[in-house]
Parts: sequence; structure tokens; C-alpha cells
Amino acid sequence: MSGRDMQMIGESENMKELMNFVNELSFVRVGGSEEEKKAAELILGEINRMAEEAGREDIRGEYMPFRIPDAKVRKCSVQAAGREIACVPYLRSGTIDRECGLVYLDDASEIDFAAAGNLEGRAVLLNRLVDEEVYKRLVKHGASAFLVMQGKYYLGEREVSLYPKRLREHFTRNGVIPGFTIAAADALLLIQQDVRTVRLTLEQEDVERESRNVSAVIQGTCGKEESIVLTAHYDSVPVGTGSWDNATGAAALLAIFGHFAANPAGRTLRFLWCGSEELGLLGSKAYVEQQKELLDEIGFCFNFDMCGTALGANRIIVTGEKELQTFAEQYCRLTGYSAEIKTQVHSSDSAPFCDNDIPALGLSRGTATAEIHTVHDLLPTLSEKQMRKNVEFAVRIIRDVANAAVLPVKKGMSEECRKELDKYFHREKEKETK
Repeated sequence: MSGRDMQMIGESENMKELMNFVNELSFVRVGGSEEEKKAAELILGEINRMAEEAGREDIRGEYMPFRIPDAKVRKCSVQAAGREIACVPYLRSGTIDRECGLVYLDDASEIDFAAAGNLEGRAVLLNRLVDEEVYKRLVKHGASAFLVMQGKYYLGEREVSLYPKRLREHFTRNGVIPGFTIAAADALLLIQQDVRTVRLTLEQEDVERESRNVSAVIQGTCGKEESIVLTAHYDSVPVGTGSWDNATGAAALLAIFGHFAANPAGRTLRFLWCGSEELGLLGSKAYVEQQKELLDEIGFCFNFDMCGTALGANRIIVTGEKELQTFAEQYCRLTGYSAEIKTQVHSSDSAPFCDNDIPALGLSRGTATAEIHTVHDLLPTLSEKQMRKNVEFAVRIIRDVANAAVLPVKKGMSEECRKELDKYFHREKEKETK
């Protein structure tokens, strides 16, 4: 991706290099792993090469390391009906080595738990991923373990894409319960065969690992104190190649960086490739914590999480005051860019910035014909043509916002967005009790 002549960012040569980088970044790169570190090195190398091509000796990429919670798993097994069932653990969910009674709760509702009574010595089979309310019920009723089913009954182990998930800290403040994920096909057999007991083994040790953000700053030309942050995560889940989620966003942000390195905007642009997003937005949270002194001057955020699919619709996720949706709608009309525009909290790296009253637009492209967080997140779903359209629009709107006499919206969140942020960051219950 040449940074020298990117005034026409959609030129075929530039886009081929962009797609080549998506291909190069398409490998499993879990937060805190050596593979994530390799991905960060690739991004840093591109940043510095593009800055050099643009003749910008003042721009250098840098690592911003931070620590993340993890676990080292030694044993994990689920045995039932005389056979071993494929499973993965919930990381940081403690240990267990015992036989448990098995109870299936249809909806994990309060009514289901009340009917089940005391769950001591029993493992609870659940239809869906554990949320905080369900987890609190597990703790309250004394469950010894939980099993979450995943996928469809007709999918095999590989197609289901089982991989370990981490039990979040706000869950464990209520207590620690060992957890497992199994395929829906196995869960169906357990119920159809009326299996009453399971043998569970989980041995793991809580550890910490190092992850890192990659950062670069392009100083503005107009001397305004306000700056704009641009984010995209570059890590992936442990299955598939993470091509759509989010090699596309990381590569798009590089192309945008190359353009503005050669064509600086009025306001300073802060580029941030976030690590460990899939583990709970850990990279963007770390940046906000490490760079508190910058938060007052950052007036806007653009986030890139999944783009460039051949099929699907462009999306703009708005988080801010009500005027921000109006701005996004009018800008799309002015530029002829078709997009679904919705106001909500984006479950991505813009959220920690929004939580600090920084308005954000999440630019993405979605499709029902491709999948994320599965073995099917692969390159064939992507399109060079659509990547070009997404990147060209991004460059245009970033340029106009960064060069505006006054930013299009003031800092702050609407009441609806603030409530949603409180819920997203698990504060709404705390506020209700005060």
C-alpha cells in the first residue's frame, strides 16, 4: 500500500496491495499470543514503510503494551454415557474433578431455576452463552458447573467451531463456577438419552500475558487542539483466519493512514490498531486508561470493524448525541453512499471512547452470507471492489470532519446511549442500588 500517491486511494494497484495485506494478516492471532505479536509487527512495519514513502520522518509507529488476564489449561474433559464428549473450557472459571448430576434448564429463567431448586452437586446444561443474570442464578442456586451448547444439532465438531471463552471479571465477583462449551449435537444426545450424570474435569491456572496496541500519530496542519482517533482491532478468535473480522478493518485503517500521511488533514489524527478486542475490548480500554490526558482533546472517533464483503450492506453505527445520526444520514445523501445507519453502542473498540463522551461512527459492512467467529471466516467472502468503496468513503468523511471549521457534533452522549453504555459496561445495576 503506497502512501505516496494515495490521493486516488481506489487505484487498482493500491487496492491489490490492500487485499494482499488482508491475505497476509489472515491467520489465527489470539490476544496475548505470539501470533498476535507477529500481526502487530506486520502492521508496525507497514506504518513505518508508508510514512517513509510519504517523506514523513516525523511519523513513526509504536507499540503500546498492556497486560491481559488468561489461563493455562492442563486438563479439560466431559464424560457421559460411557464416552468422551468434545468440549472446551471457560477460562478463569476455576477447577473441578467430580461426577455431577445433570439438569437441563430450558430458558435459564428465574422460573426454571426456581423449579430446579438447590443445584449443589449438579451441572446445568444451558441453551446459550452465559450472561451475567444467568450466571448470578447459577451462583445463587449453588450449581457445581455449567455446560453451554453451541451450534446446530446437525453440525460436526469442526463446523461448530468450539473455542475457549474467558469468564469475565464482573461475573466472577459473584463467585467462580467451572464452565464448559459442548456442541449442540452432543447436548441433544444427552437429553434424548436421558443422561442423568456427567463426569467433569477442568484443571487450569490463572495467568497474565502481554498484548499490545499499535499506534501512529499524524499531526494536523491547522493548529487546532482537537484531535480525532481512528481505531480497528487486529486480533482474532482462535478459529478461522479472521479475514473479515478483522483483517479487513486493520488493513483499511492502514490504507487510510497511508493517504493522510501523504495528505495531512487540519486536525491531528491518532491511529490505533487495538489488540485483544475479542477478549473484551482490552486494547482500547488499555489505551483510554494509559492516555487519560488525551481524552479531553479527542473530539471524535471512527472505528473500523469488518468491511469489504462481496455481498451485504454497508453499515454506520452511531454512538453520541442525536445530531450525530442526522449528520451521518445527511452525509450519506450528499455523497451517494448507501448504508444502514443505526444509533447504538457498537460492541467494538469505539465503546471505551464513547464511555468518555467521545462521539463515534463505526464504519462496517455486513452480510448474512458469511460468518464471523467460526472456521468459515475466510478470504473468499471478500471483494476488492467493495473494500475500495468502503475505504474511499472513509477517507472522504474523515477528511471532511478533520478539516471542518467546527466539528459536526459536540462531545457527549444522548440519554439513550448513556443508558446503553451503562448496561454494556455492567454499571446499570450498581446505579439502581445507589
